[in-house]
Amino acid sequence: MKIHEYQAKDLLATHGVPVPRGVAVTTAREAKRAANDLGGKVVVKAQIHAGGRGKGRLVAKQAQTAAMYAKLEASPATMEGAVKGSRVGGVRLVGSADRAQAEAKKILGNFLVTHQTGPAGKKVQRLLIEEQFAIADEYYAAVLIDGALGTPVMIVSREGGQAIEEVAARDPKAILRVPIDPSEGFPAYRGRQLAKQLKMPHATIFQAGALFAGLYRAFLASDASMAEINPFVVTADNRVLAVDAKVTIDDNAAFRQPVATLRDKSEEEPMEIMAEEAGIGSYIKLDGNIGCMVNGAGLAMATMDTIKLAGGEPANFLDIGTVNRVELVVEATHIINLDPNVKAILVNIFGGMARVDVVAEGLVAAIKKYRIKHPIIARLNGSNVEEGRRIIEASGLDFILADDLGEAARKAVKAARA
Repeated sequence: MKIHEYQAKDLLATHGVPVPRGVAVTTAREAKRAANDLGGKVVVKAQIHAGGRGKGRLVAKQAQTAAMYAKLEASPATMEGAVKGSRVGGVRLVGSADRAQAEAKKILGNFLVTHQTGPAGKKVQRLLIEEQFAIADEYYAAVLIDGALGTPVMIVSREGGQAIEEVAARDPKAILRVPIDPSEGFPAYRGRQLAKQLKMPHATIFQAGALFAGLYRAFLASDASMAEINPFVVTADNRVLAVDAKVTIDDNAAFRQPVATLRDKSEEEPMEIMAEEAGIGSYIKLDGNIGCMVNGAGLAMATMDTIKLAGGEPANFLDIGTVNRVELVVEATHIINLDPNVKAILVNIFGGMARVDVVAEGLVAAIKKYRIKHPIIARLNGSNVEEGRRIIEASGLDFILADDLGEAARKAVKAARA
């Protein structure tokens, strides 16, 4: 689960990480009041769940495709040009409270498109108004789980303020990776050692050590899969501050985290929320035009790979899990069909605990209930497969059957192109 920058900074501050003074607002009037309280010279920062906000493009309000998503508010299907009179980006430096209000009016309610949002962008409903300060140097710090080592790892670099992937590709030696023993944690003295390795100014070593230690404490306490500060800076007066922050909380630990107060569903893909509420195992929307319904995460990934090998693009990842209810298949098919990009649906079920006859009943019911017109390519095998095939044949509907995954993928690609 992702959280906003202002929420991440509140979390970090709770664990001793120094952050700039700032206020989250939802209206231009609140932005002016916050800027006044902070001295007038502030940064106005759009709050969306995506990086690259400073280099993004702000685009105007557009009619919502709410009908497509039933009761859920949807993202815009198409976007207009840049907001009139607006500079590029969702991060603005202003010199007065009046300017903060003016910039807030330009940003709020519009859509910010970055390299991480896709062409539709994300609607800006909140801003962070933050104090300005002179920056002398920028650094990077993050804690995440290293799957190979099986431990958390602290990653730091002198090259902050840019995508760490680009830094790694350009100069791998610019990145330091420090494995963390969970039984020991990451005490401040190790943070000070790390600050010295980064050749930070002597006057900032203790502050940086506290920042690194606090970052790890926040990571641990929030059950995060990643906690990132990019950048943290040394100011002209030798203060160390976390200027931007990102925390992603492990969904598997959500039951013991205050997710109700941190989660912002308006930032999430509406169809993914629908799938979650319907009890579907796992649904992730993608950019292709071939919808996928599969049982098992590994088989679902193999199905997407096979579609790509056949020259197509999957529209989603969907692991329907152990299929034992017709209603689950009906809703899963409906959600796939809601995607306006979908031109064909590939169903790949290998029944073990999942029953093929239940899947077949669900597919037939979904087509009749929601009047689905897209071609459905079905590769069915395993438990009760004979009964499943009988149900499909008796329905009189135009299913396209396949004996193996390769054949199913080829037929799906052909159907999507027709």
